[in-house]
Amino acid sequence: MADAAGLVQLMNAVGELARGAVAPSVLPVWCREIFEGKPAPTRRPSFAHREYDVVPGTNGTIIPLDEMNHRSSFFAPRELASLRRRLPSHLRRASSTFDLLTACLWLTRTLALQPTSLEEAYRIICIVNGRGRTGFDLPVGYYGNAFAFPVAVATARELCLGPLAYAVEIVKKTKSEVSLDYLRSVADFMVSKGRPHFTVVRTYVVSDVTRAGFPEVDFGWGKAVYGGPAKGGVGAIPGVASFFVPFVNASGEKGIVVPICLPAAALERFSREIERLVGDEDGEEQQKVATILSAL
Repeated sequence: MADAAGLVQLMNAVGELARGAVAPSVLPVWCREIFEGKPAPTRRPSFAHREYDVVPGTNGTIIPLDEMNHRSSFFAPRELASLRRRLPSHLRRASSTFDLLTACLWLTRTLALQPTSLEEAYRIICIVNGRGRTGFDLPVGYYGNAFAFPVAVATARELCLGPLAYAVEIVKKTKSEVSLDYLRSVADFMVSKGRPHFTVVRTYVVSDVTRAGFPEVDFGWGKAVYGGPAKGGVGAIPGVASFFVPFVNASGEKGIVVPICLPAAALERFSREIERLVGDEDGEEQQKVATILSAL
């Protein structure tokens, strides 16, 4: 019914009422027709929508759903700067923190899952919200969904043996496809295909809620100490999704915390690879990755 921004709008409204307001300062607006696609019978998607690919020869997802473990990775400015230094100069300036962190996690998680073949296709779905983007013009108070699930696809070989810049570039390209026409094409796709679930086969979903406003919610007891999902892997398919959440660690350092959900052994490999990626020199790191993959 609502995206993160819509949920925060509701929580702020409840907070205002709890603090004594007669009515919320922002009234809810429906306006779902903004994203309506083409009229029947001309409903035909104008984009490929590979996020809904039917992947043959698999049983849902390669990740076992039992014995999943949870852990959070914290990325302070120091770690993010270390990652950014790995990019060529033109990408350092043009890549957002989301681009950088998404590419890092996609690469590292793929490696941690130990692909059975370097030619297997792995997917990253970037939740891209239309709020604030050119051409959307959403009315103040719109609390419904305004996001899409664009997907980037790459082989294990391309991700794990290529540079971080490769993953960053395709993440950036995938995000750039989202427009009002794209969301209307999603609506057409949903009607024509019977509202399928996005594919979860070798898929990772990331969503950035660092600017959604959760920590600013005040129910009368002050602003939130933490605001965001309580753990990684939320949803019907455990282990598929992670969120980027604003956080202040025990030392008072501001950064981004990313809850992760993976089987125990994969989670240990994931943590080790994150440490290597934010700490090793490029050449040494690539040699380690190549050694790990050659043993699979």
